[in-house]
Amino acid sequence: MVKYKSKHGYEGLLIVIEGTDGSGKSTQIGRLKRWIEDQSYGVMVSEWKTSKFIADAINDAKERNLLNATTFSLLYAADFADRLEQVIIPALKAGFVVILDRYIYTAYARDVVRGHDIEWLKNLYDYAPEPDMVFYLDVPVKTLLKRIIGTTGLDYWESGRDIGLSNDFYTSFQIYQSKCIEEYHKMINEYGFVSIDGTLSEKEIHKKIIAQVKNILDV
Repeated sequence: MVKYKSKHGYEGLLIVIEGTDGSGKSTQIGRLKRWIEDQSYGVMVSEWKTSKFIADAINDAKERNLLNATTFSLLYAADFADRLEQVIIPALKAGFVVILDRYIYTAYARDVVRGHDIEWLKNLYDYAPEPDMVFYLDVPVKTLLKRIIGTTGLDYWESGRDIGLSNDFYTSFQIYQSKCIEEYHKMINEYGFVSIDGTLSEKEIHKKIIAQVKNILDV
């Protein structure tokens, strides 16, 4: 199935697409999934905060504004751990190509910005399998702001309002996302991200992703 021995030791492939909200992850994951299926491989997609046991608790806590920086971090870690055990690893063992919408790097970026030590976070997620490939869609904050306003609108948590960056939603969003992007950029070399200009057209980004995936998938 693959052209090399996987980094995590399972039969399948683990591909991650990272980036901030509004970076175009969902669009590219959909296109990548269809392309891999067209090559006659089984594909499974798992998104951040979709554990059947934890996701509702996170949403409820957010709605009632019950999360401090530590509970925010630990609840998302619990969501990840459950999805890893129940969904991700079984799919990898079965030989599927697993595409993840965000991975532990999202937690690293967000939680460091919320004040946590990066070594504490690395220990929290030290059981996570190493992905075979990580794509990072790099989009400037001003572009993100335009995209978010034009679609879902500004979110309290994605604007960093919970950590008191600014009373103004727009200013808070810009500060928070800029800090998150700064953390992502620190990880590019450390974790070997394939960084792609997220302002390119959907088609151009897709082509760049496919060109890289062909290096590890037997097509």
